[in-house]
Amino acid sequence: MNLGFWGTILGLFMHSLSSLFLLIILVISWKYEIVGGIFFILAGLLYILFLLRNPFELYMIAWALQISGIAFLIGILFLINWVKKKRKSR
Repeated sequence: MNLGFWGTILGLFMHSLSSLFLLIILVISWKYEIVGGIFFILAGLLYILFLLRNPFELYMIAWALQISGIAFLIGILFLINWVKKKRKSR
C-alpha cells in the first residue's frame, strides 16, 4: 500500500486497539473480578451478535465456539472467583 513507516505503525496500532482494550480490562479484573466476569460475558455475546449480522454459514459455529466460548469461560471463572472471595470474607 506504500504507506511508509509511520502509516504502517498507525495501521498496526489501529488493529491492536481491541487487544489493548481487552488487556486493560484484564488488568482491572485482577483486582475486581466482577468487572472481568461481566465484561467477558458481554464481549462473548457482542461477538455472537456481530457474527449474526452476516448471512449464516456453518463455519460460523466454529468461530463462535472458539472466540465467544473462551470469553464466556473466562467470564464464568472470574465470577466463580468473585463469589468464592465474597463467601470467604464473611
